[in-house]
Amino acid sequence: MRRFTLSTLRDYGMGKRTIEDRIIEESECLVQKFKSYKGKPFDDLTCINAAVANIIVSILLSHRFDYEDPTILKLIGLINENVRLFGSPWVRLYNSFPLLMDWLPGPHRTIFRNMREFQKFLRATFTKQKKELDVNDQRNLIDAFLAKQQEGKPESTEYYHNENLTALVGNLFAAGMETTSTTLRWGLLLMMKYPEIQQKVHNEIEQVIGSAKPQMEHRKQMPYTDAVIHEIQRFGDIAPNSVPHSTSEDVTFRGYFIPKGTIIFPLLHSVLRDKAYFKKPDEFYPEHFLDSKGHFKKNEAFIPFSIGKRSCAGETLAKMELFLFFTTLLQNFTFQPTPGAKLDLTPALGSTNSPKPFKICAISRT
Repeated sequence: MRRFTLSTLRDYGMGKRTIEDRIIEESECLVQKFKSYKGKPFDDLTCINAAVANIIVSILLSHRFDYEDPTILKLIGLINENVRLFGSPWVRLYNSFPLLMDWLPGPHRTIFRNMREFQKFLRATFTKQKKELDVNDQRNLIDAFLAKQQEGKPESTEYYHNENLTALVGNLFAAGMETTSTTLRWGLLLMMKYPEIQQKVHNEIEQVIGSAKPQMEHRKQMPYTDAVIHEIQRFGDIAPNSVPHSTSEDVTFRGYFIPKGTIIFPLLHSVLRDKAYFKKPDEFYPEHFLDSKGHFKKNEAFIPFSIGKRSCAGETLAKMELFLFFTTLLQNFTFQPTPGAKLDLTPALGSTNSPKPFKICAISRT
């Protein structure tokens, strides 16, 4: 499934100019949405979620949702609620005592109900696309998967069955929206918290891009902005526990025997906050990614997408989205907090580290 996913994501634009153009167009839609508030305070959660979701949805479904579309708002709501509930003590209790917790009320029941509703939408989408499928004119990732089902090979039934399709599309939609949009929201919160850093980003955008539309080719000419985006990812620490992995065979690691099938949580948090690699690990400090001459420098401890054969399949897409959305928003706006508001950088409770609810004022720079 991973091999299929990576090759199909590339087929439908990941890392290519086609998806870059799509992100640029969506960035402009997001700018217009921000402008509609005319500098007045608003919560950016839903519109940023929807904008980022539209990119992965375009690959999965060849579709774009308006930011007020009830369908996308419903899907976003289900995912956001589950992300929040996954961080609750009830979930830890369920994972420890599932048979007991099955008899008790609590948030774990809401999680399962949300998952069933989300999967119901996905299955309805597959059914509709299956009726319209033309194997010689595959429009998106779901079409590509459905075409694999019809090849008649052993793997068609072994791997390309509807359960895997539901799980795959669900994972891509949720992960493709949640982590990237959360990173962007951390970025705007941090720009409001540190206006002097925001000003430096503005200055570099003016020098390198001017009034043109930001493109990926600009990134190598913008070391400070690139460093800021990297530091947003590091400081935001979006997926501190990564995602569950499993040992494929018995292994002894640093003197510890780990049997085959053991669930492993690699703590990315411990690397992203490692004092041996980051001078000020608990502070927002873009200089972690700049050398003495102001050039961008890599850091081998920067692994927010994890590492190895099971690293994030959407890393290339996420990096493109972060640069284009962030620079487009900073090109068009100065972000300020609501007058008198205290900006809290403590993450909200959840399975990912997202900012606590906050309002922003997007002051037009044009």
